[in-house]
Amino acid sequence: MEISGKRMYSLLKKLNFVRLSTTEGEKRAAAIIADEVREAGIDPKIETFMAPRYEIKKVKFEVTEPEAREYEVSGYGFSGNAAKDGIEADFYYLESFDEMCLAEAKGKIVFVAGGVGVENYKKLVKAGALAFVSTCGTWTDKKSETDLDERMLRPIHTDEGVIPGVCMRIADGIRLVASKPKKVKLTLEQEEGEAPSQNIVAEIPGTKFPEEVIVYTAHYDSVVFSPGMFDNASGSATILELLRYFAKNPPLRTLKFIFCGSEERGLLGSKAYVEAHKDELKNYRLCVNVDMTGPLLGFDCVRVMGGASLCYALEFMKKEIGYATEIRQDIYSSDAIPFADNGIPGVNFIRTAADGTTRVHTRYDVITQVDPAKMARTAAFALEFSKRTVNAVYFPIERKLPEEIAEKVEVYLRKKKPEKKDKSFK
Repeated sequence: MEISGKRMYSLLKKLNFVRLSTTEGEKRAAAIIADEVREAGIDPKIETFMAPRYEIKKVKFEVTEPEAREYEVSGYGFSGNAAKDGIEADFYYLESFDEMCLAEAKGKIVFVAGGVGVENYKKLVKAGALAFVSTCGTWTDKKSETDLDERMLRPIHTDEGVIPGVCMRIADGIRLVASKPKKVKLTLEQEEGEAPSQNIVAEIPGTKFPEEVIVYTAHYDSVVFSPGMFDNASGSATILELLRYFAKNPPLRTLKFIFCGSEERGLLGSKAYVEAHKDELKNYRLCVNVDMTGPLLGFDCVRVMGGASLCYALEFMKKEIGYATEIRQDIYSSDAIPFADNGIPGVNFIRTAADGTTRVHTRYDVITQVDPAKMARTAAFALEFSKRTVNAVYFPIERKLPEEIAEKVEVYLRKKKPEKKDKSFK
């Protein structure tokens, strides 16, 4: 059986809709993938887990003094309901998150140019800000051609307190600050809770070493507004194609294919899987993750979350078969991370898009930006790598993460703070 870009592309056509975490779109996508797995001759399991879900009921941002004016905004999910009846306060443009600027934030509604990360959100809470306004996009964006970001706070943001927040376009932010408002009013009402999300899990038992497991992951959810063809219907199509191959060519080792839900909410599907299968993980030898392939203009690359010897092996293999790709030892922000957090090495297959082409997390992540032949090319290399490792006489990859990779994973998951580099002048 050969890799078929046409067959992979057919899955993209079926998934060509918004698949936001915990929504009917994500559930519909899970059913489509499960049917594809059944057609390949494997019985899938749907593993349900709970994921955060919010619904904005009311959001509004107004200048009340010196002249009344309203701006279009979106509400931050999980930033509370303290403003459901509206908070009116002095306006303050926070130019920087240094302590001198933050000293003026107490009791005010604070404007921040750009996003608000975890540490800066905590600084706003500690400084006594009543609420905040962040921005998205560029000043050249046209409202008819772009969408206003919808953003969500995670528990790590709010463990030291909650203040409500909204997001506006940067062009509106420029007008807002230039108008020198004195008082503003922010209203935000939302329902916060949880709802079901799901992983689709398929297993192909090993014929000789069934106790040794290689896991394949790709997420199938998208973000709001986006059909997510590049990110990451393409990855789901890739591991489905690998599943089809091994369903017809039984592997020596056991393979598990996990189509992860709610990755865009913070790797929630892979985290839920790892937690639910904690006792089995000692048998897992490797995670192969595929997240974003297929742009016509771009370049293939591999991110190795494992030892240098694995990088050398991939370098040798790419030269042996004539496959141009960039191989680097580093972490990659996707579903292999929770497995790496449990000491399981990972290999991430990716095709980066050329600047100015595919735009992820927007309405422009569309099917026309994904090329079947390029998807098939990446899948073919992932398959060649898989055949050599899955069917090796002795499994060639040590189940161990180098210290620098393990540390990067801990920093990524915020279990550890990054070491401060010496910034002294030399």
